Amino acid sequence: MKRRAFLGSAFALSPIAAALASLGGCGNDEGWPEGMQPIKWDRDTCVVCNMGISDRRFAGELRGGPKNNVFKFDDPGCIALFLHDKAEKYPWIRDPATKIWVADVTSQGNQVRWLDARTAHYVTKYSPMGYNYGAVAHPQAGSVDFATMAEHVVAKVRNPQK
Repeated sequence: MKRRAFLGSAFALSPIAAALASLGGCGNDEGWPEGMQPIKWDRDTCVVCNMGISDRRFAGELRGGPKNNVFKFDDPGCIALFLHDKAEKYPWIRDPATKIWVADVTSQGNQVRWLDARTAHYVTKYSPMGYNYGAVAHPQAGSVDFATMAEHVVAKVRNPQK
């Protein structure tokens, strides 16, 4: 009798368990912006340097073009280099409709705050590839805009002695 009662309750609970399991993948607990493809931490690699994307505070993503291409980055400096080096191959990357997201360097733990890379401000901060910029939402003392950050990164790579 006990076995029969156990089996009966197990079968009665299985639809509930299945429903809860299927809901486990729903939602946006990391706060991905609309249109952004989620980054698979420690598995996705940066399109520029091929380094694994691990440090959430410096990650970024670009999405756009006629095929809605997605490129992922581990450092804001890699975004700057990609925009500089690939503008001819992907003429749409400079189009304002192209989305570029960058993580707020002040994000804590798994809760990443995503910013529009073009309107973010960049502060000096040690970064994974050593370009040493991190994005913040609001201007801070010594912060620079996206164009200035990109210019500094490209100059640093092209003239490493300076």
